[in-house]
Amino acid sequence: MGVLEGKVGAILGVASERSIAWGIAQALHKEGASLAFTYAGDMMEKRVRPLAESLGSKLILPCDVTRDEDIARTFEETGSVFGGLDFVIHSLAFANRDDLKGRYLDTSREGFRVALDVSAYSLVAVARAAAPLMRGRRGSVVTLSFYGAEKVIPQYNVMGVAKAALEASVRYLAADLGPDGIRVNAISAGPIKTLAAAGIAQFRDMLHQAEQRAPLRRNITLEDVGGAALYLCSDWSAGVTGDVLYVDCGYHVMGA
Repeated sequence: MGVLEGKVGAILGVASERSIAWGIAQALHKEGASLAFTYAGDMMEKRVRPLAESLGSKLILPCDVTRDEDIARTFEETGSVFGGLDFVIHSLAFANRDDLKGRYLDTSREGFRVALDVSAYSLVAVARAAAPLMRGRRGSVVTLSFYGAEKVIPQYNVMGVAKAALEASVRYLAADLGPDGIRVNAISAGPIKTLAAAGIAQFRDMLHQAEQRAPLRRNITLEDVGGAALYLCSDWSAGVTGDVLYVDCGYHVMGA
């Protein structure tokens, strides 16, 4: 029997078979979890639906996390189908490509708003909608961050600021939801080849540097992140909340 046998979770943010959210979904499904998936737009549905169906998902829903009504409908339907929820994986981030070039100083006001809305505020909105389905079930909310939240990463720019807001939100949400027995944590994953990473200039250089400097002398894999998410979604981490778990082969411990 898998460690998540009988558990139900929602996965927000699968973009392709190379996305972190997909690596997490595979790890959780392998341990017995039933999963609901969301997608944003027709193009993403074509990518997400076959992947979700390959894991036997009973619920695949459209959800634009900039629209509160979409989020509300997603979790209403999830509750209707499954009767409750044990965990949520929030793997959502976006910034305009132009704001990931040049100087952070030149970030547009609208670009800042969009990045913070999609990448940080969406966690607040999702947690608020999911919480009623998790009460009494020792629920877990897990989001994805990056080292650029605390150190300057060239060309990461406004996304680094958004991830900093995301990590602060993890702490505040953990305090708010703790009395209901709901835990909130983040995984700070090292660089990994995904569709989102393709929008970051010099990403290949980031991969090379991480591999050369990390104590384990390699880059992380989807399986590495999936295992960490499994820990945070299971009772193995029943006493862990408000934390940021680094899955970066130790890169964050190294100095210059």
